[in-house]
Amino acid sequence: MGKKFLESSLEEELKRGNKLFIPYVMAGDGGIDTLITTLKKLEEGGATAIEVGIPFSDPVADGPTIQEAGKRALEKGTTLRKVFDKLIEGRKEIGIPLIFMTYINPIYKYGVERFFDDCNKAGVDGVIIPDLPLEHYDLVKQPSKEKEIAIIQLATLTSPLERVKELASVTEGFLYAVTINGITGTREGFAENISRHLIKLKSNSPVPVLAGFGISSPDHVRSMSESCDGVVVGSKIIDLIQKDSFDEIRELIGASKTGAFHS
Repeated sequence: MGKKFLESSLEEELKRGNKLFIPYVMAGDGGIDTLITTLKKLEEGGATAIEVGIPFSDPVADGPTIQEAGKRALEKGTTLRKVFDKLIEGRKEIGIPLIFMTYINPIYKYGVERFFDDCNKAGVDGVIIPDLPLEHYDLVKQPSKEKEIAIIQLATLTSPLERVKELASVTEGFLYAVTINGITGTREGFAENISRHLIKLKSNSPVPVLAGFGISSPDHVRSMSESCDGVVVGSKIIDLIQKDSFDEIRELIGASKTGAFHS
């Protein structure tokens, strides 16, 4: 488990000729006891890894769908401690990497060293912290390295080339390419220059580049994957889990597999 497990899992999937597909779930949406079952269903559906959101009262990067999922989870009494406990209990049932998506405030409140120690115990392989700029990376650098937990950086559409190179040089596991200017949520379309942006990131990154934010259809998955290594899908997955539409989730994931795209 840990950073090496995340990196090797992504590498193996790409070697098979597939693109990477990372669905996002909100821990505790539907109650904490549903978490392991949901993760298993996503793994069975072909997910490469799974991003697990930690509910937080002030999620600055999240759109309405993920905000609402977070509210439902908080109303069910979900806490970071309960998420760790549930994973410690059931992680062995999941055979793919798990990545936390959380904000710096809950990590700080929990205790930075204790957080990464418990990530290690719970089999969390990487962490995305969207409100932690590179300038403050030192807040988590040492404890995450000691426990071998990947810290995944985000590059935005407005990141200049120098910034992209800086982010790509320190990101671990993959580089998260934000595909829209704004918060998460499903979109009908993307900026015309998006493929150019993804190709720029890809040509400057030593690790895979995954596109995320706004991806909501098999066509989106295919078109984004032509310019990078795969996708992260959040709001659409939350919607489909709410409707218990795992067939549609499998269809989305299937769009990332060999033969589904032209690269």
